[in-house]
Parts: sequence; structure tokens; C-alpha cells
Amino acid sequence: MQKAIFITGGGSGIGRATAQHFASRGWFVGLADVNASGLAETAALLPNTMSSMHVMDVRDRAAWQSALADFVTHTGGRLDVLFNNAGIGTGGPLEAMDPNDVERVLDINLKGVFWGAQIGFEYLKNTPGSALVSTSSAAGIYASAGMSAYSATKFGVRAMTESLDREWADAGVKARTIMPSFIDTPLLDTTAAGSNQAIREVVRNAGLEFTPVEKVAQAVWDAAHGTKVHTLVGKTARRLKFATRWAPWLLPKRFSPKD
Repeated sequence: MQKAIFITGGGSGIGRATAQHFASRGWFVGLADVNASGLAETAALLPNTMSSMHVMDVRDRAAWQSALADFVTHTGGRLDVLFNNAGIGTGGPLEAMDPNDVERVLDINLKGVFWGAQIGFEYLKNTPGSALVSTSSAAGIYASAGMSAYSATKFGVRAMTESLDREWADAGVKARTIMPSFIDTPLLDTTAAGSNQAIREVVRNAGLEFTPVEKVAQAVWDAAHGTKVHTLVGKTARRLKFATRWAPWLLPKRFSPKD
């Protein structure tokens, strides 16, 4: 039986690279995104008849229900991996952020992940060996200045995953995160609130590395098939994890777009 993965944020970046990675291994791929043209571009990179497209907003529970119900009509009911990946990278000093931007990052990055987990479980539990994989971040290991809302969502995804991995054990469903550092995607080109610098420029000036999306796609595969609840991706994520456990005095006291 052909295995199947459903990917939010499938219209670009990590989602697109993950779709290509899994499709190259014979998986059927469900692509979900608010960007219809992005979905079409991703689908064009996959083998014919190996994907389905679902235009949806992860904040919308009804859209989740409709998209997953449609997806499983293509897979014979299977959902081997649900990849909760859709997210935005809004940041900046909290007092400078528009309240609508704060609400949007909380709703997309956290609430949307919860809806995916809650609605997807019905299909995951009926697919032996299935896994929920969600995108957390190095920002879910250590919260830097200027990233309060974003980091809160990524810590939340981490907490949700640890809870669900225990909660769903009897159903045979794994819960996993990937925790990448800075990924070379268009999200890095956004400008943080209270700054005239793009996030990409801030990262580069801080001497931190950019991780290719292909490495993140491999991490999704490893997370879905492995035993680790959290899969770290990139040098920055690994260094932060080490420092928070063994050498907290090495952690930067401040990292923000104003530095």
C-alpha cells in the first residue's frame, strides 16, 4: 500500500522540499497552503498522480476537516504522516508589534498546529505506524530578544508534541518535532517590527548559519521514522540545546534586529 503524507505550508520552502523528498521515495503527497499558485508550482515538481492540492488556511477548523476528508479519498484512507509545517516569522520588540500581527502569528503557528493534530488524529490512529510531525524551531529551545510571540508559539508546539507523544502512545501514533535553526527561505526576507533590517541581514551579521531546506526535509523523514521526540537541525539549534542544558552562561543575553 502506498504511504501518504499531508503537508501544510506545501507551497514553498520547507513544505516544498519535504514534498519532493517524500515523493521521491514513492509517497503520495497532500499539499496544503493558502497560496494556490505556490501549491501548483510544488505539484509541478512532483511525479504525475502523486499529489493532491488543498487550498486552506490552517486557522480554519472547517478547512482542516474538509481538506483531510478530501485527501484520504486519494489515499484509501491512509495518513501515515501529518506534517504541521505552515507558519510565519513575524518578530520585533513586542511594544512595536501591531496587535493584529501578534494575533496572526499565534493563530497560524500555534492554533493551526493544534487544529491539525486534533482533526488529523482520527486518520492517524487508523494508519499503523503513523506520526504527527510539527515544525518547532531553535526558537523553541531558547527565546531571544525580539522574538517573544514567535518563540512562544514554538515553545508551545514543543510542549504539545511532548504531551501528545505520551497521550497517543496506546493508539500507536508518534508525535515529533523538527527544531531547525535559520532556514534559507523567503521568510528571512521579512522585516521585523521596529527595525529597517530584514531578518536575513540580522542573522548574517550575527555570524549564524543558514540551513538548506533539503536538510530540513531529511530531518522530517528522520523524525517520522525515528525514536527521538525532537530532531534538531543545524549548528545553531544544536549549540542552543547544549548550552541550555550544560552551559547557560554561554547563551546570548540579547539577540534582536536592533543589535
